[in-house]
Amino acid sequence: MSAKFEVAGLYARHPESDFDNLRDVWLEVVPGEVLALLGPNGSGKSTLLRSLGRDLAAREGRVVLDGTRLDRMPRRELARRVGRLPQDPLSPEGLSVEALVEFGRHPHVGRFAPLTPRDREVVTEVLQAVEMGDMRRRALETLSGGERRRAWIAMTLAQEPDALLLDEPTSALDLRHQFEVLDLLSRLNRERGTTIVIAIHDLEQAARLADRVALLCRGRVYDVGSPLEVLTEESLLDVFRVRSKLTPTADGIAIQILGPGDPIRNF
Repeated sequence: MSAKFEVAGLYARHPESDFDNLRDVWLEVVPGEVLALLGPNGSGKSTLLRSLGRDLAAREGRVVLDGTRLDRMPRRELARRVGRLPQDPLSPEGLSVEALVEFGRHPHVGRFAPLTPRDREVVTEVLQAVEMGDMRRRALETLSGGERRRAWIAMTLAQEPDALLLDEPTSALDLRHQFEVLDLLSRLNRERGTTIVIAIHDLEQAARLADRVALLCRGRVYDVGSPLEVLTEESLLDVFRVRSKLTPTADGIAIQILGPGDPIRNF
């Protein structure tokens, strides 16, 4: 089952902030699509992801999941339906990789209920999917940054959610594992119909992975559409303040950054 998000007139801010990090955001996430959130640091990508996962309450406006407002949805139902991976998750000391991944099954079996054979089968499947089957007994603090990132991705996948919200899931990964993680997400979307919303810095990776991209700038949505529609030399100049040359390729866009530049319009 896929999930549909509707964001209507959303204003949101971090608890420690005295200004809105998101301002009047309107956005629809289509069931079964991969939507990439793009924009420079501070543009609102992580804030939007946290709002979609109800980690941040809307100051104004609303977020709706399949017709139900998030602030009216039971938390356990939300945990079963939406998997979330923040940019810098805290890894508890002494916890093994396998124990971490097992947490992903708790929304289905209850916090203190024993795992069923089916739950253990899912844990094994996702560990193999991220190439960590032989590391399942390792403590998280003994892993490299990239290995810990893959363990957290496995935990999120173990939830078998209808939607995944991923904040920079390829950070700290080497190039090989970046491509493997993105390929895993693509297969998950294609084979299971999982709706995926991903914040990512690499524009070429986003163009290769996403059905649509939402380009954010200063807490607002600059543009939404296919990568070829949204990622243009004009939009990169406006939002990222760089001059560029873009060339369509068979599976995305090749982007050459030419240098800094002044935006065409003040967004």
